Amino acid sequence: MIKIVLILSFISLVGNTTGYAQEAVFNTKLFNKEEMLIHVKNLSSDAFEGRRTGTKGASKARNYIMHTLKGLKIKPLGKTYEQSFLFSKNQIEYQGVNVLGLIKGTSKSNKYIVVSAHYDHEGIRNGLIYNGADDNASGVSALFSFAEFFNTYQPRHSVILAAFDGEELGLKGSKYFTNNTIVPVKNIVLNINMDMIGRSDKEELYVVGSNTHINFKSLFFKKEPSCCTKLNLVMGHDGYDGKDNWLYSSDHASFYEKGIPFLYFGVEDHEDYHEPTDDFEKIQPEFYGKAVSQIIAIFKKLDLMSF
Repeated sequence: MIKIVLILSFISLVGNTTGYAQEAVFNTKLFNKEEMLIHVKNLSSDAFEGRRTGTKGASKARNYIMHTLKGLKIKPLGKTYEQSFLFSKNQIEYQGVNVLGLIKGTSKSNKYIVVSAHYDHEGIRNGLIYNGADDNASGVSALFSFAEFFNTYQPRHSVILAAFDGEELGLKGSKYFTNNTIVPVKNIVLNINMDMIGRSDKEELYVVGSNTHINFKSLFFKKEPSCCTKLNLVMGHDGYDGKDNWLYSSDHASFYEKGIPFLYFGVEDHEDYHEPTDDFEKIQPEFYGKAVSQIIAIFKKLDLMSF
């Protein structure tokens, strides 16, 4: 298959007026870009020791996430934000903890959209801290931006904001969640997963999973005149275009295996992927802000769909 590169303006996704297209990129009422960057900087600082599952750094990151969600008035999905689980890998037992928040929708259908990002990373190796700014402090901070957005926008579907643990050790947190859902798994109609969305020299954001629901491609094939700042959304890595297959590369795979439609947003691997050099200074604020704005704009369209 030939790689399909589509340059989409926000007007083709969220509205028919020039003013709203600009608003989708620059309106700080959607979320506070500066606060989002602060969260990335904090979560990827040495103080969090690379956030490896089961470590003090992961516990500190988890507390940070729960504190931030509470401050943004996001209620826990269960009695608390935490969903604990145990697993073993290479004869080592790990204690993982997912962080789960809930935004009630206006619909009475009891259907849920899960917006997810993993918060764990590689920890400390040979005395070097793998801070994981793009992988995946960028995705977790985007969850906070979604939370801000929901303070002014009440979704039609109920939304679960999920910060998964144990992704780097085999998608353990998302697998546990989909096998032990607090809400019926049949009521989960969509997963939007964000993993590495903070930098791209080509200003390309990949979207994977457009084939998992009949209505998804209409979001990305709609051609209308552009008016302002664009973002390159690249459809690919779906296992048919000769590129690396990303269908199972991150937490969306756990939903895909349950037959749940998904869209995964991420960038191509860069030189700092899974390296101790994946630091906050490498995040590209302008691209990152546009990427999160674009994902939220797509969410708004998806939220109006029938599943």
